[in-house]
Amino acid sequence: MLRKRDLGLGVLAMSGTAFLWSIAGLCIKTVDWNPLAIAGVRSLIASLIILVYLRRPNLHFSFPQVAAAIANTGTMLLFVSANKTTTAANAILLQYFSPVLTVLLGALMLHERPKPEQLIALPLVTAGMAIMFLGDLRGGRLLGNILALASAGTFSLYFIFMRMQKDGSPLESILLSHWLTAGICAAAQLFLPAPQLSAKALAGVGVLGLFQIGLSAILFSAAIKRVPAAHASLIAVIEPVLNPLWVFLALGEVPKATTLLGGAIVIATVAAVSAIGMHRVRNRPA
Repeated sequence: MLRKRDLGLGVLAMSGTAFLWSIAGLCIKTVDWNPLAIAGVRSLIASLIILVYLRRPNLHFSFPQVAAAIANTGTMLLFVSANKTTTAANAILLQYFSPVLTVLLGALMLHERPKPEQLIALPLVTAGMAIMFLGDLRGGRLLGNILALASAGTFSLYFIFMRMQKDGSPLESILLSHWLTAGICAAAQLFLPAPQLSAKALAGVGVLGLFQIGLSAILFSAAIKRVPAAHASLIAVIEPVLNPLWVFLALGEVPKATTLLGGAIVIATVAAVSAIGMHRVRNRPA
């Protein structure tokens, strides 16, 4: 049975994961490489970090382990492709349709029935995200929008298949996904111009590999063992909310009022869901 301490640690780990995921946009701007080169080198570095942490990875190639790896690889590649073929705002907003899918799939595949506060949070989070990107949303290209929606599906499945491994070690799935991503990107890179090496680019891709998806992988694997998939997916929505903060701190670009309002709605909703969940666990009969 889930204890309050376990849930609290899981919420903190998932919040840290979203925090690290959110630095991607700013760091990628410092790397003047094509997206596949960035994704491939980033995944290669992250896999080394995970290997050091695991020491002896348990690769049993069970269905959840392999399925989670494929889902994570699909999410990374689909999101990169969506960003190249539709607007960034469309890609982010459509990908973060994933909490709705995670609630549905969690109930069907994991038998984790959504709590009332999670169901109430879904429209609030969606409204907050829509307000954040108000004015930035445009029609975009149909293909890009479809790819972004597909990435929402694979992102949701990633949470589901990782949660299936809550009694084991889900981190090996992320290791496999980064090997798979690095391999695909390396093959594609054979047909693309070689990236130009510079101190700035190497520093940027190093931060991406070490922290943005390396350390975050360790935190996420700890979180998903302690937090139901639907709850974890809701916390992940903090990621795009934090992006304007990094732009403000690094570039001095003041966020719009709608960005602040939408972000406040999302963060307040996620915080309320987490607080209610911990209150429920604390008051559950022993």
